[in-house]
Amino acid sequence: MQMNRRALLSAAAATAVASATPALARTVQTAPPADRAAVIAAMKKATAFMTDKVAVGGGYVWQVLPDFSRRWGELEAKPTMIWVQPPGTATVGHLYLDAYHATGDEQFYNAAKAAADALVAGQHPRGGWNYCIDTAGEESLKDWYAKIGGNAWRLEEFQRYYGNATFDDAGTAEASQLLLRVYLEKRERKYRAPLDKAIQFVLDAQYPNGGWPQRFPFVENGGLHGHADYTPYITFNDDVAGENIEFLLYAHQALGSNDARLVDAIERGMDIYVKTQQPMPQPAWGLQHFPDTLKPAPARTIEPQAFATHTTATNIRSMIGFYKLTGDRKFLERLPQALDWLDQVKTPQNLIAPGRTHPTFILEGSNTPVYIHRKGSNIANGHYYADANPNNLIVHYGSFRNVDTAAIRREYEAAAAMDPAALIAASPLKARAGTLKLPKYFTLRDVSVWDMSSDARRERAPAPEAIAAVLSKLDGNGAWITPLTTTSNPYNGPSPQAVTGGEYQTTRVGDLWDVSPYNTDFPVDGISTAVFIKNMGDLIEALEA
Repeated sequence: MQMNRRALLSAAAATAVASATPALARTVQTAPPADRAAVIAAMKKATAFMTDKVAVGGGYVWQVLPDFSRRWGELEAKPTMIWVQPPGTATVGHLYLDAYHATGDEQFYNAAKAAADALVAGQHPRGGWNYCIDTAGEESLKDWYAKIGGNAWRLEEFQRYYGNATFDDAGTAEASQLLLRVYLEKRERKYRAPLDKAIQFVLDAQYPNGGWPQRFPFVENGGLHGHADYTPYITFNDDVAGENIEFLLYAHQALGSNDARLVDAIERGMDIYVKTQQPMPQPAWGLQHFPDTLKPAPARTIEPQAFATHTTATNIRSMIGFYKLTGDRKFLERLPQALDWLDQVKTPQNLIAPGRTHPTFILEGSNTPVYIHRKGSNIANGHYYADANPNNLIVHYGSFRNVDTAAIRREYEAAAAMDPAALIAASPLKARAGTLKLPKYFTLRDVSVWDMSSDARRERAPAPEAIAAVLSKLDGNGAWITPLTTTSNPYNGPSPQAVTGGEYQTTRVGDLWDVSPYNTDFPVDGISTAVFIKNMGDLIEALEA
């Protein structure tokens, strides 16, 4: 049930483009453009339902049943909990600010402030955020970790209470960006201190060599299942470093403070990509790296100490972006080596299938692929392991990836042909601080630092028929009710040591004691923040059309 904000917003934009493209057999649009007043009225009604009925202290989870008897973030949540991971509290807050920018209606600004206030209330004293917040307090959250997190077999990051904050899944980045936007909107002083604290958290957590850990501040004895604590390791997984660089660059430009610490942190954050690219003959990256040796490190038990092909591809693209930001060719110098390596470690011919161009994990020293399996039926009796057997793989974490090396190589070649001086002249990093504004919109599509001083709208607005459908599906209460295709087993007590009969190697969920989310063949209707964000984004685009 994990949601990725970039994937969510990219999907929303793609859906909008598809809906704007007439079918081949259709030559005449059947719906007139939506009335502006009707669109705004629907947005206000939907927002009132979310703020008055769905929100908890101004914050949100991901999914809620219509009677509010159950609610979920990445895992099932207590009634007092809200979620920080996208598309939770911060993402909904960004949507409200976008609606305010489209309409000027204070209802949306107040809703965005309420989301920001919920995040401030749950901000770690050092400045970052955990995956979730319990408005009933830390003891209630510890109880949730013991019962729900501690029995979620496949979600290792939730299996212990750390008491610190995380950069994982862009939660801290998303929340920090919302505080930045809310503060800049009207310069309300009460948001400056938590914003400064969020900035300081990113600066404090960074290693001198430029890398960021997954969690901070560090804790003692943080390991699980007999493994060392991986959370202090330099993390590229889920684009941790890239998200932090982006937030710092937004803050540098939008605040116009000329704070040399921000630029220094950005530059060191980019340099860690160069430093961690391994020497020939394996010029690649892992999900995480040891902060001292800079070699690939293990992470969760589903993530062995190995190179990661998808992370290598992501880092190549990031370094192309860093060249465009700086004009410094050091970011391009060894990328052909990494691309050649990706071509060397493609999926063996007998295992090739759609979406399986590369094995996910390649062992250091041998270029041998390894694949992820599990045994048992729950967290108490089960375990994950990696070996060379490509059969009977777990389905909730891909042992194969789809990496288009030809496309990345074209991107590299196009960047290599660019003039460094021209890049520097157009760079948001090199521009004088304060000369660029944040994008007008953050949730219509995936945005980046290159969208500063722009509207950041979708390539094409939804077709009138699509807008008419969104308006018609809003019910009398102001809810967009949608099938919830994921669910989870309710908490059933501590997981037993005895293995439950059945086959759980290739399922998303184990036995009845496993509370991990899974796709269900019997969806029930409910409320989804992802659907709310997508539909509101469609209506914003309709107003802009």
